[in-house]
Amino acid sequence: MKKIIFALLLVNSAAIAQSQTTCCTVTVSSQNAILAMNEKFASKHDVPAPFKLAAPKGENISFTTKDGANGLAYFIKSAKPSNKVLFVFHEWWGLNDYIKQEAEIFAAEMGDVDVYAIDLYDGQVAIDVPNAQKLMYGLKQERAAAIVSGIIANVGADKSIATVGWCMGGAWSLQSTLLENKQAKACVMYYGMPEKSVERLKTLNCDVLGIFAKQDQFINAELVKTFEANMKAANKKLTVYNYEADHAFANPSNPKHNKEFAADAHAKALKFLIEKLK
Repeated sequence: MKKIIFALLLVNSAAIAQSQTTCCTVTVSSQNAILAMNEKFASKHDVPAPFKLAAPKGENISFTTKDGANGLAYFIKSAKPSNKVLFVFHEWWGLNDYIKQEAEIFAAEMGDVDVYAIDLYDGQVAIDVPNAQKLMYGLKQERAAAIVSGIIANVGADKSIATVGWCMGGAWSLQSTLLENKQAKACVMYYGMPEKSVERLKTLNCDVLGIFAKQDQFINAELVKTFEANMKAANKKLTVYNYEADHAFANPSNPKHNKEFAADAHAKALKFLIEKLK
């Protein structure tokens, strides 16, 4: 039965790919859906070891979204009132305790910043590759955008917003920035699918830091170069760091992540976020 379901998902992803060649708008979610069903892409994601956040410093919150549902996030409040906000976007596993821990690390290191780790899967978390594929495949652009728009409204129009995310979350770090309008102050994306529309990129209101892997076969060198060219055409600033590593090298839940490169990338991301939120 699992093989039959997986085969149907492959057929559907192929249909998406075919339909997008004739459609004027290719969404990030549709591109991620195709990636999700790629077995080589899936093989780059080692299953995270079981992990439970020992002493959570944040709380789980809900907020309303324009599509009539509720959104979910893990919120770490600044020790003192702040107009600075960081959105953290999870990888394809979902909002697990690894991502919550990463959000806590950013909160501790950045100081007076309210941090929200946003749940794009509405409470679902994958603990194996097939479920991660299913969740990433099933994430609709409209629902994800509604969640992001909901959290933007929830934090308030007077807040300055920065974003960071890994893999699928890297893509949504950029998509969130596009939805934040003038509230956007910084965007960090780790090997996420870039926005391909120059017209949409022209609406960006902040600089972008892109962290990519030279050995990545999917968010590859050609795609990164195209992104750089598109950002230049849109007259927007993009800083890129390419590491001699493979996809997911800095994912907090990756058992084989490259500690040296991950630490270096984190330091660069942290410096960028702090400077842009000043």
